[in-house]
Amino acid sequence: NELPPGRQGEILISGPQLMKGYWNKPEETAKVLKNGWLYTGDVGFKDEDGYFFITERKKDLIIKGGENITPREIEEVLYSHPAINEAAVVGIPDDVYGENIKAFVVLKAGQSATAGEIIEYCQGKLRRFKSPKELVFLDALPKNLIGKILRKELRKMNS
Repeated sequence: NELPPGRQGEILISGPQLMKGYWNKPEETAKVLKNGWLYTGDVGFKDEDGYFFITERKKDLIIKGGENITPREIEEVLYSHPAINEAAVVGIPDDVYGENIKAFVVLKAGQSATAGEIIEYCQGKLRRFKSPKELVFLDALPKNLIGKILRKELRKMNS
């Protein structure tokens, strides 16, 4: 279903330029190619002029109690905290809600804060269910060579 401008959803593409599939991986191909459409795994929106904006990866969405929560929304609040230099958010397993929210933060040099203070800060700026349940302080966030935060590595820190 096509969504109206400004509404977020998974971006699908179709056309003659699409790949035919993953080499020797029919199961993986079947997951992303359906009825002539490529399910990109990107979440985004189209503006009034028809331009697309990618905001998240679908696999990064946190589904808590049936609600889709974008890590970016929570991270923007974390970045607005005066003591935080870097932040990343991932979903963690939760017996009641399916997933809950875990934040990883790096403090600015010379700054201090407790996990409780930062979670309370988030609760003042976000709806309560979107605030992190857990918060971990790190010296640095794991990143690839071009500086992209490796959420996969952060998820591993939960197990």
